[in-house]
Amino acid sequence: MPAEAIRRTTAQRGYGGRWQKARETFLKRAPLCAECQRHGRVTLARIVDHVIPHRGDQDLFWDTSNWQPLCKRCHDVKTAGEDGGFGNRRGTPTGGQSRS
Repeated sequence: MPAEAIRRTTAQRGYGGRWQKARETFLKRAPLCAECQRHGRVTLARIVDHVIPHRGDQDLFWDTSNWQPLCKRCHDVKTAGEDGGFGNRRGTPTGGQSRS
C-alpha cells in the first residue's frame, strides 16, 4: 500500500488544537511571508512552516526557532522541492530562487 494511502490525519500528525493556537499566535507576531520579504515583496503569511521538516520529531515540531511564516505560494514551492512535487526530484533545494 502506498505511503499516501496510510498517511495519518493532520491531528494525528500534531496539527490539532494546540498547534492551531500556537500557529495563530505566531502569525500575529510574524504576519509577513519570510521568503517574499527576502525578495523585496510584501505578502501576508498564512502558513507556519517548519524550516527543517520535522518528520514526526516532536521536539523539532515545537521548536519555534524552526518556524517561519510563509504565504501559500512560497510554502507550496518549498514543499514541492522537499517532497519531489512539481517535477522536482525529492530534496531539490528551492530557497534563494527568484520567483516574481
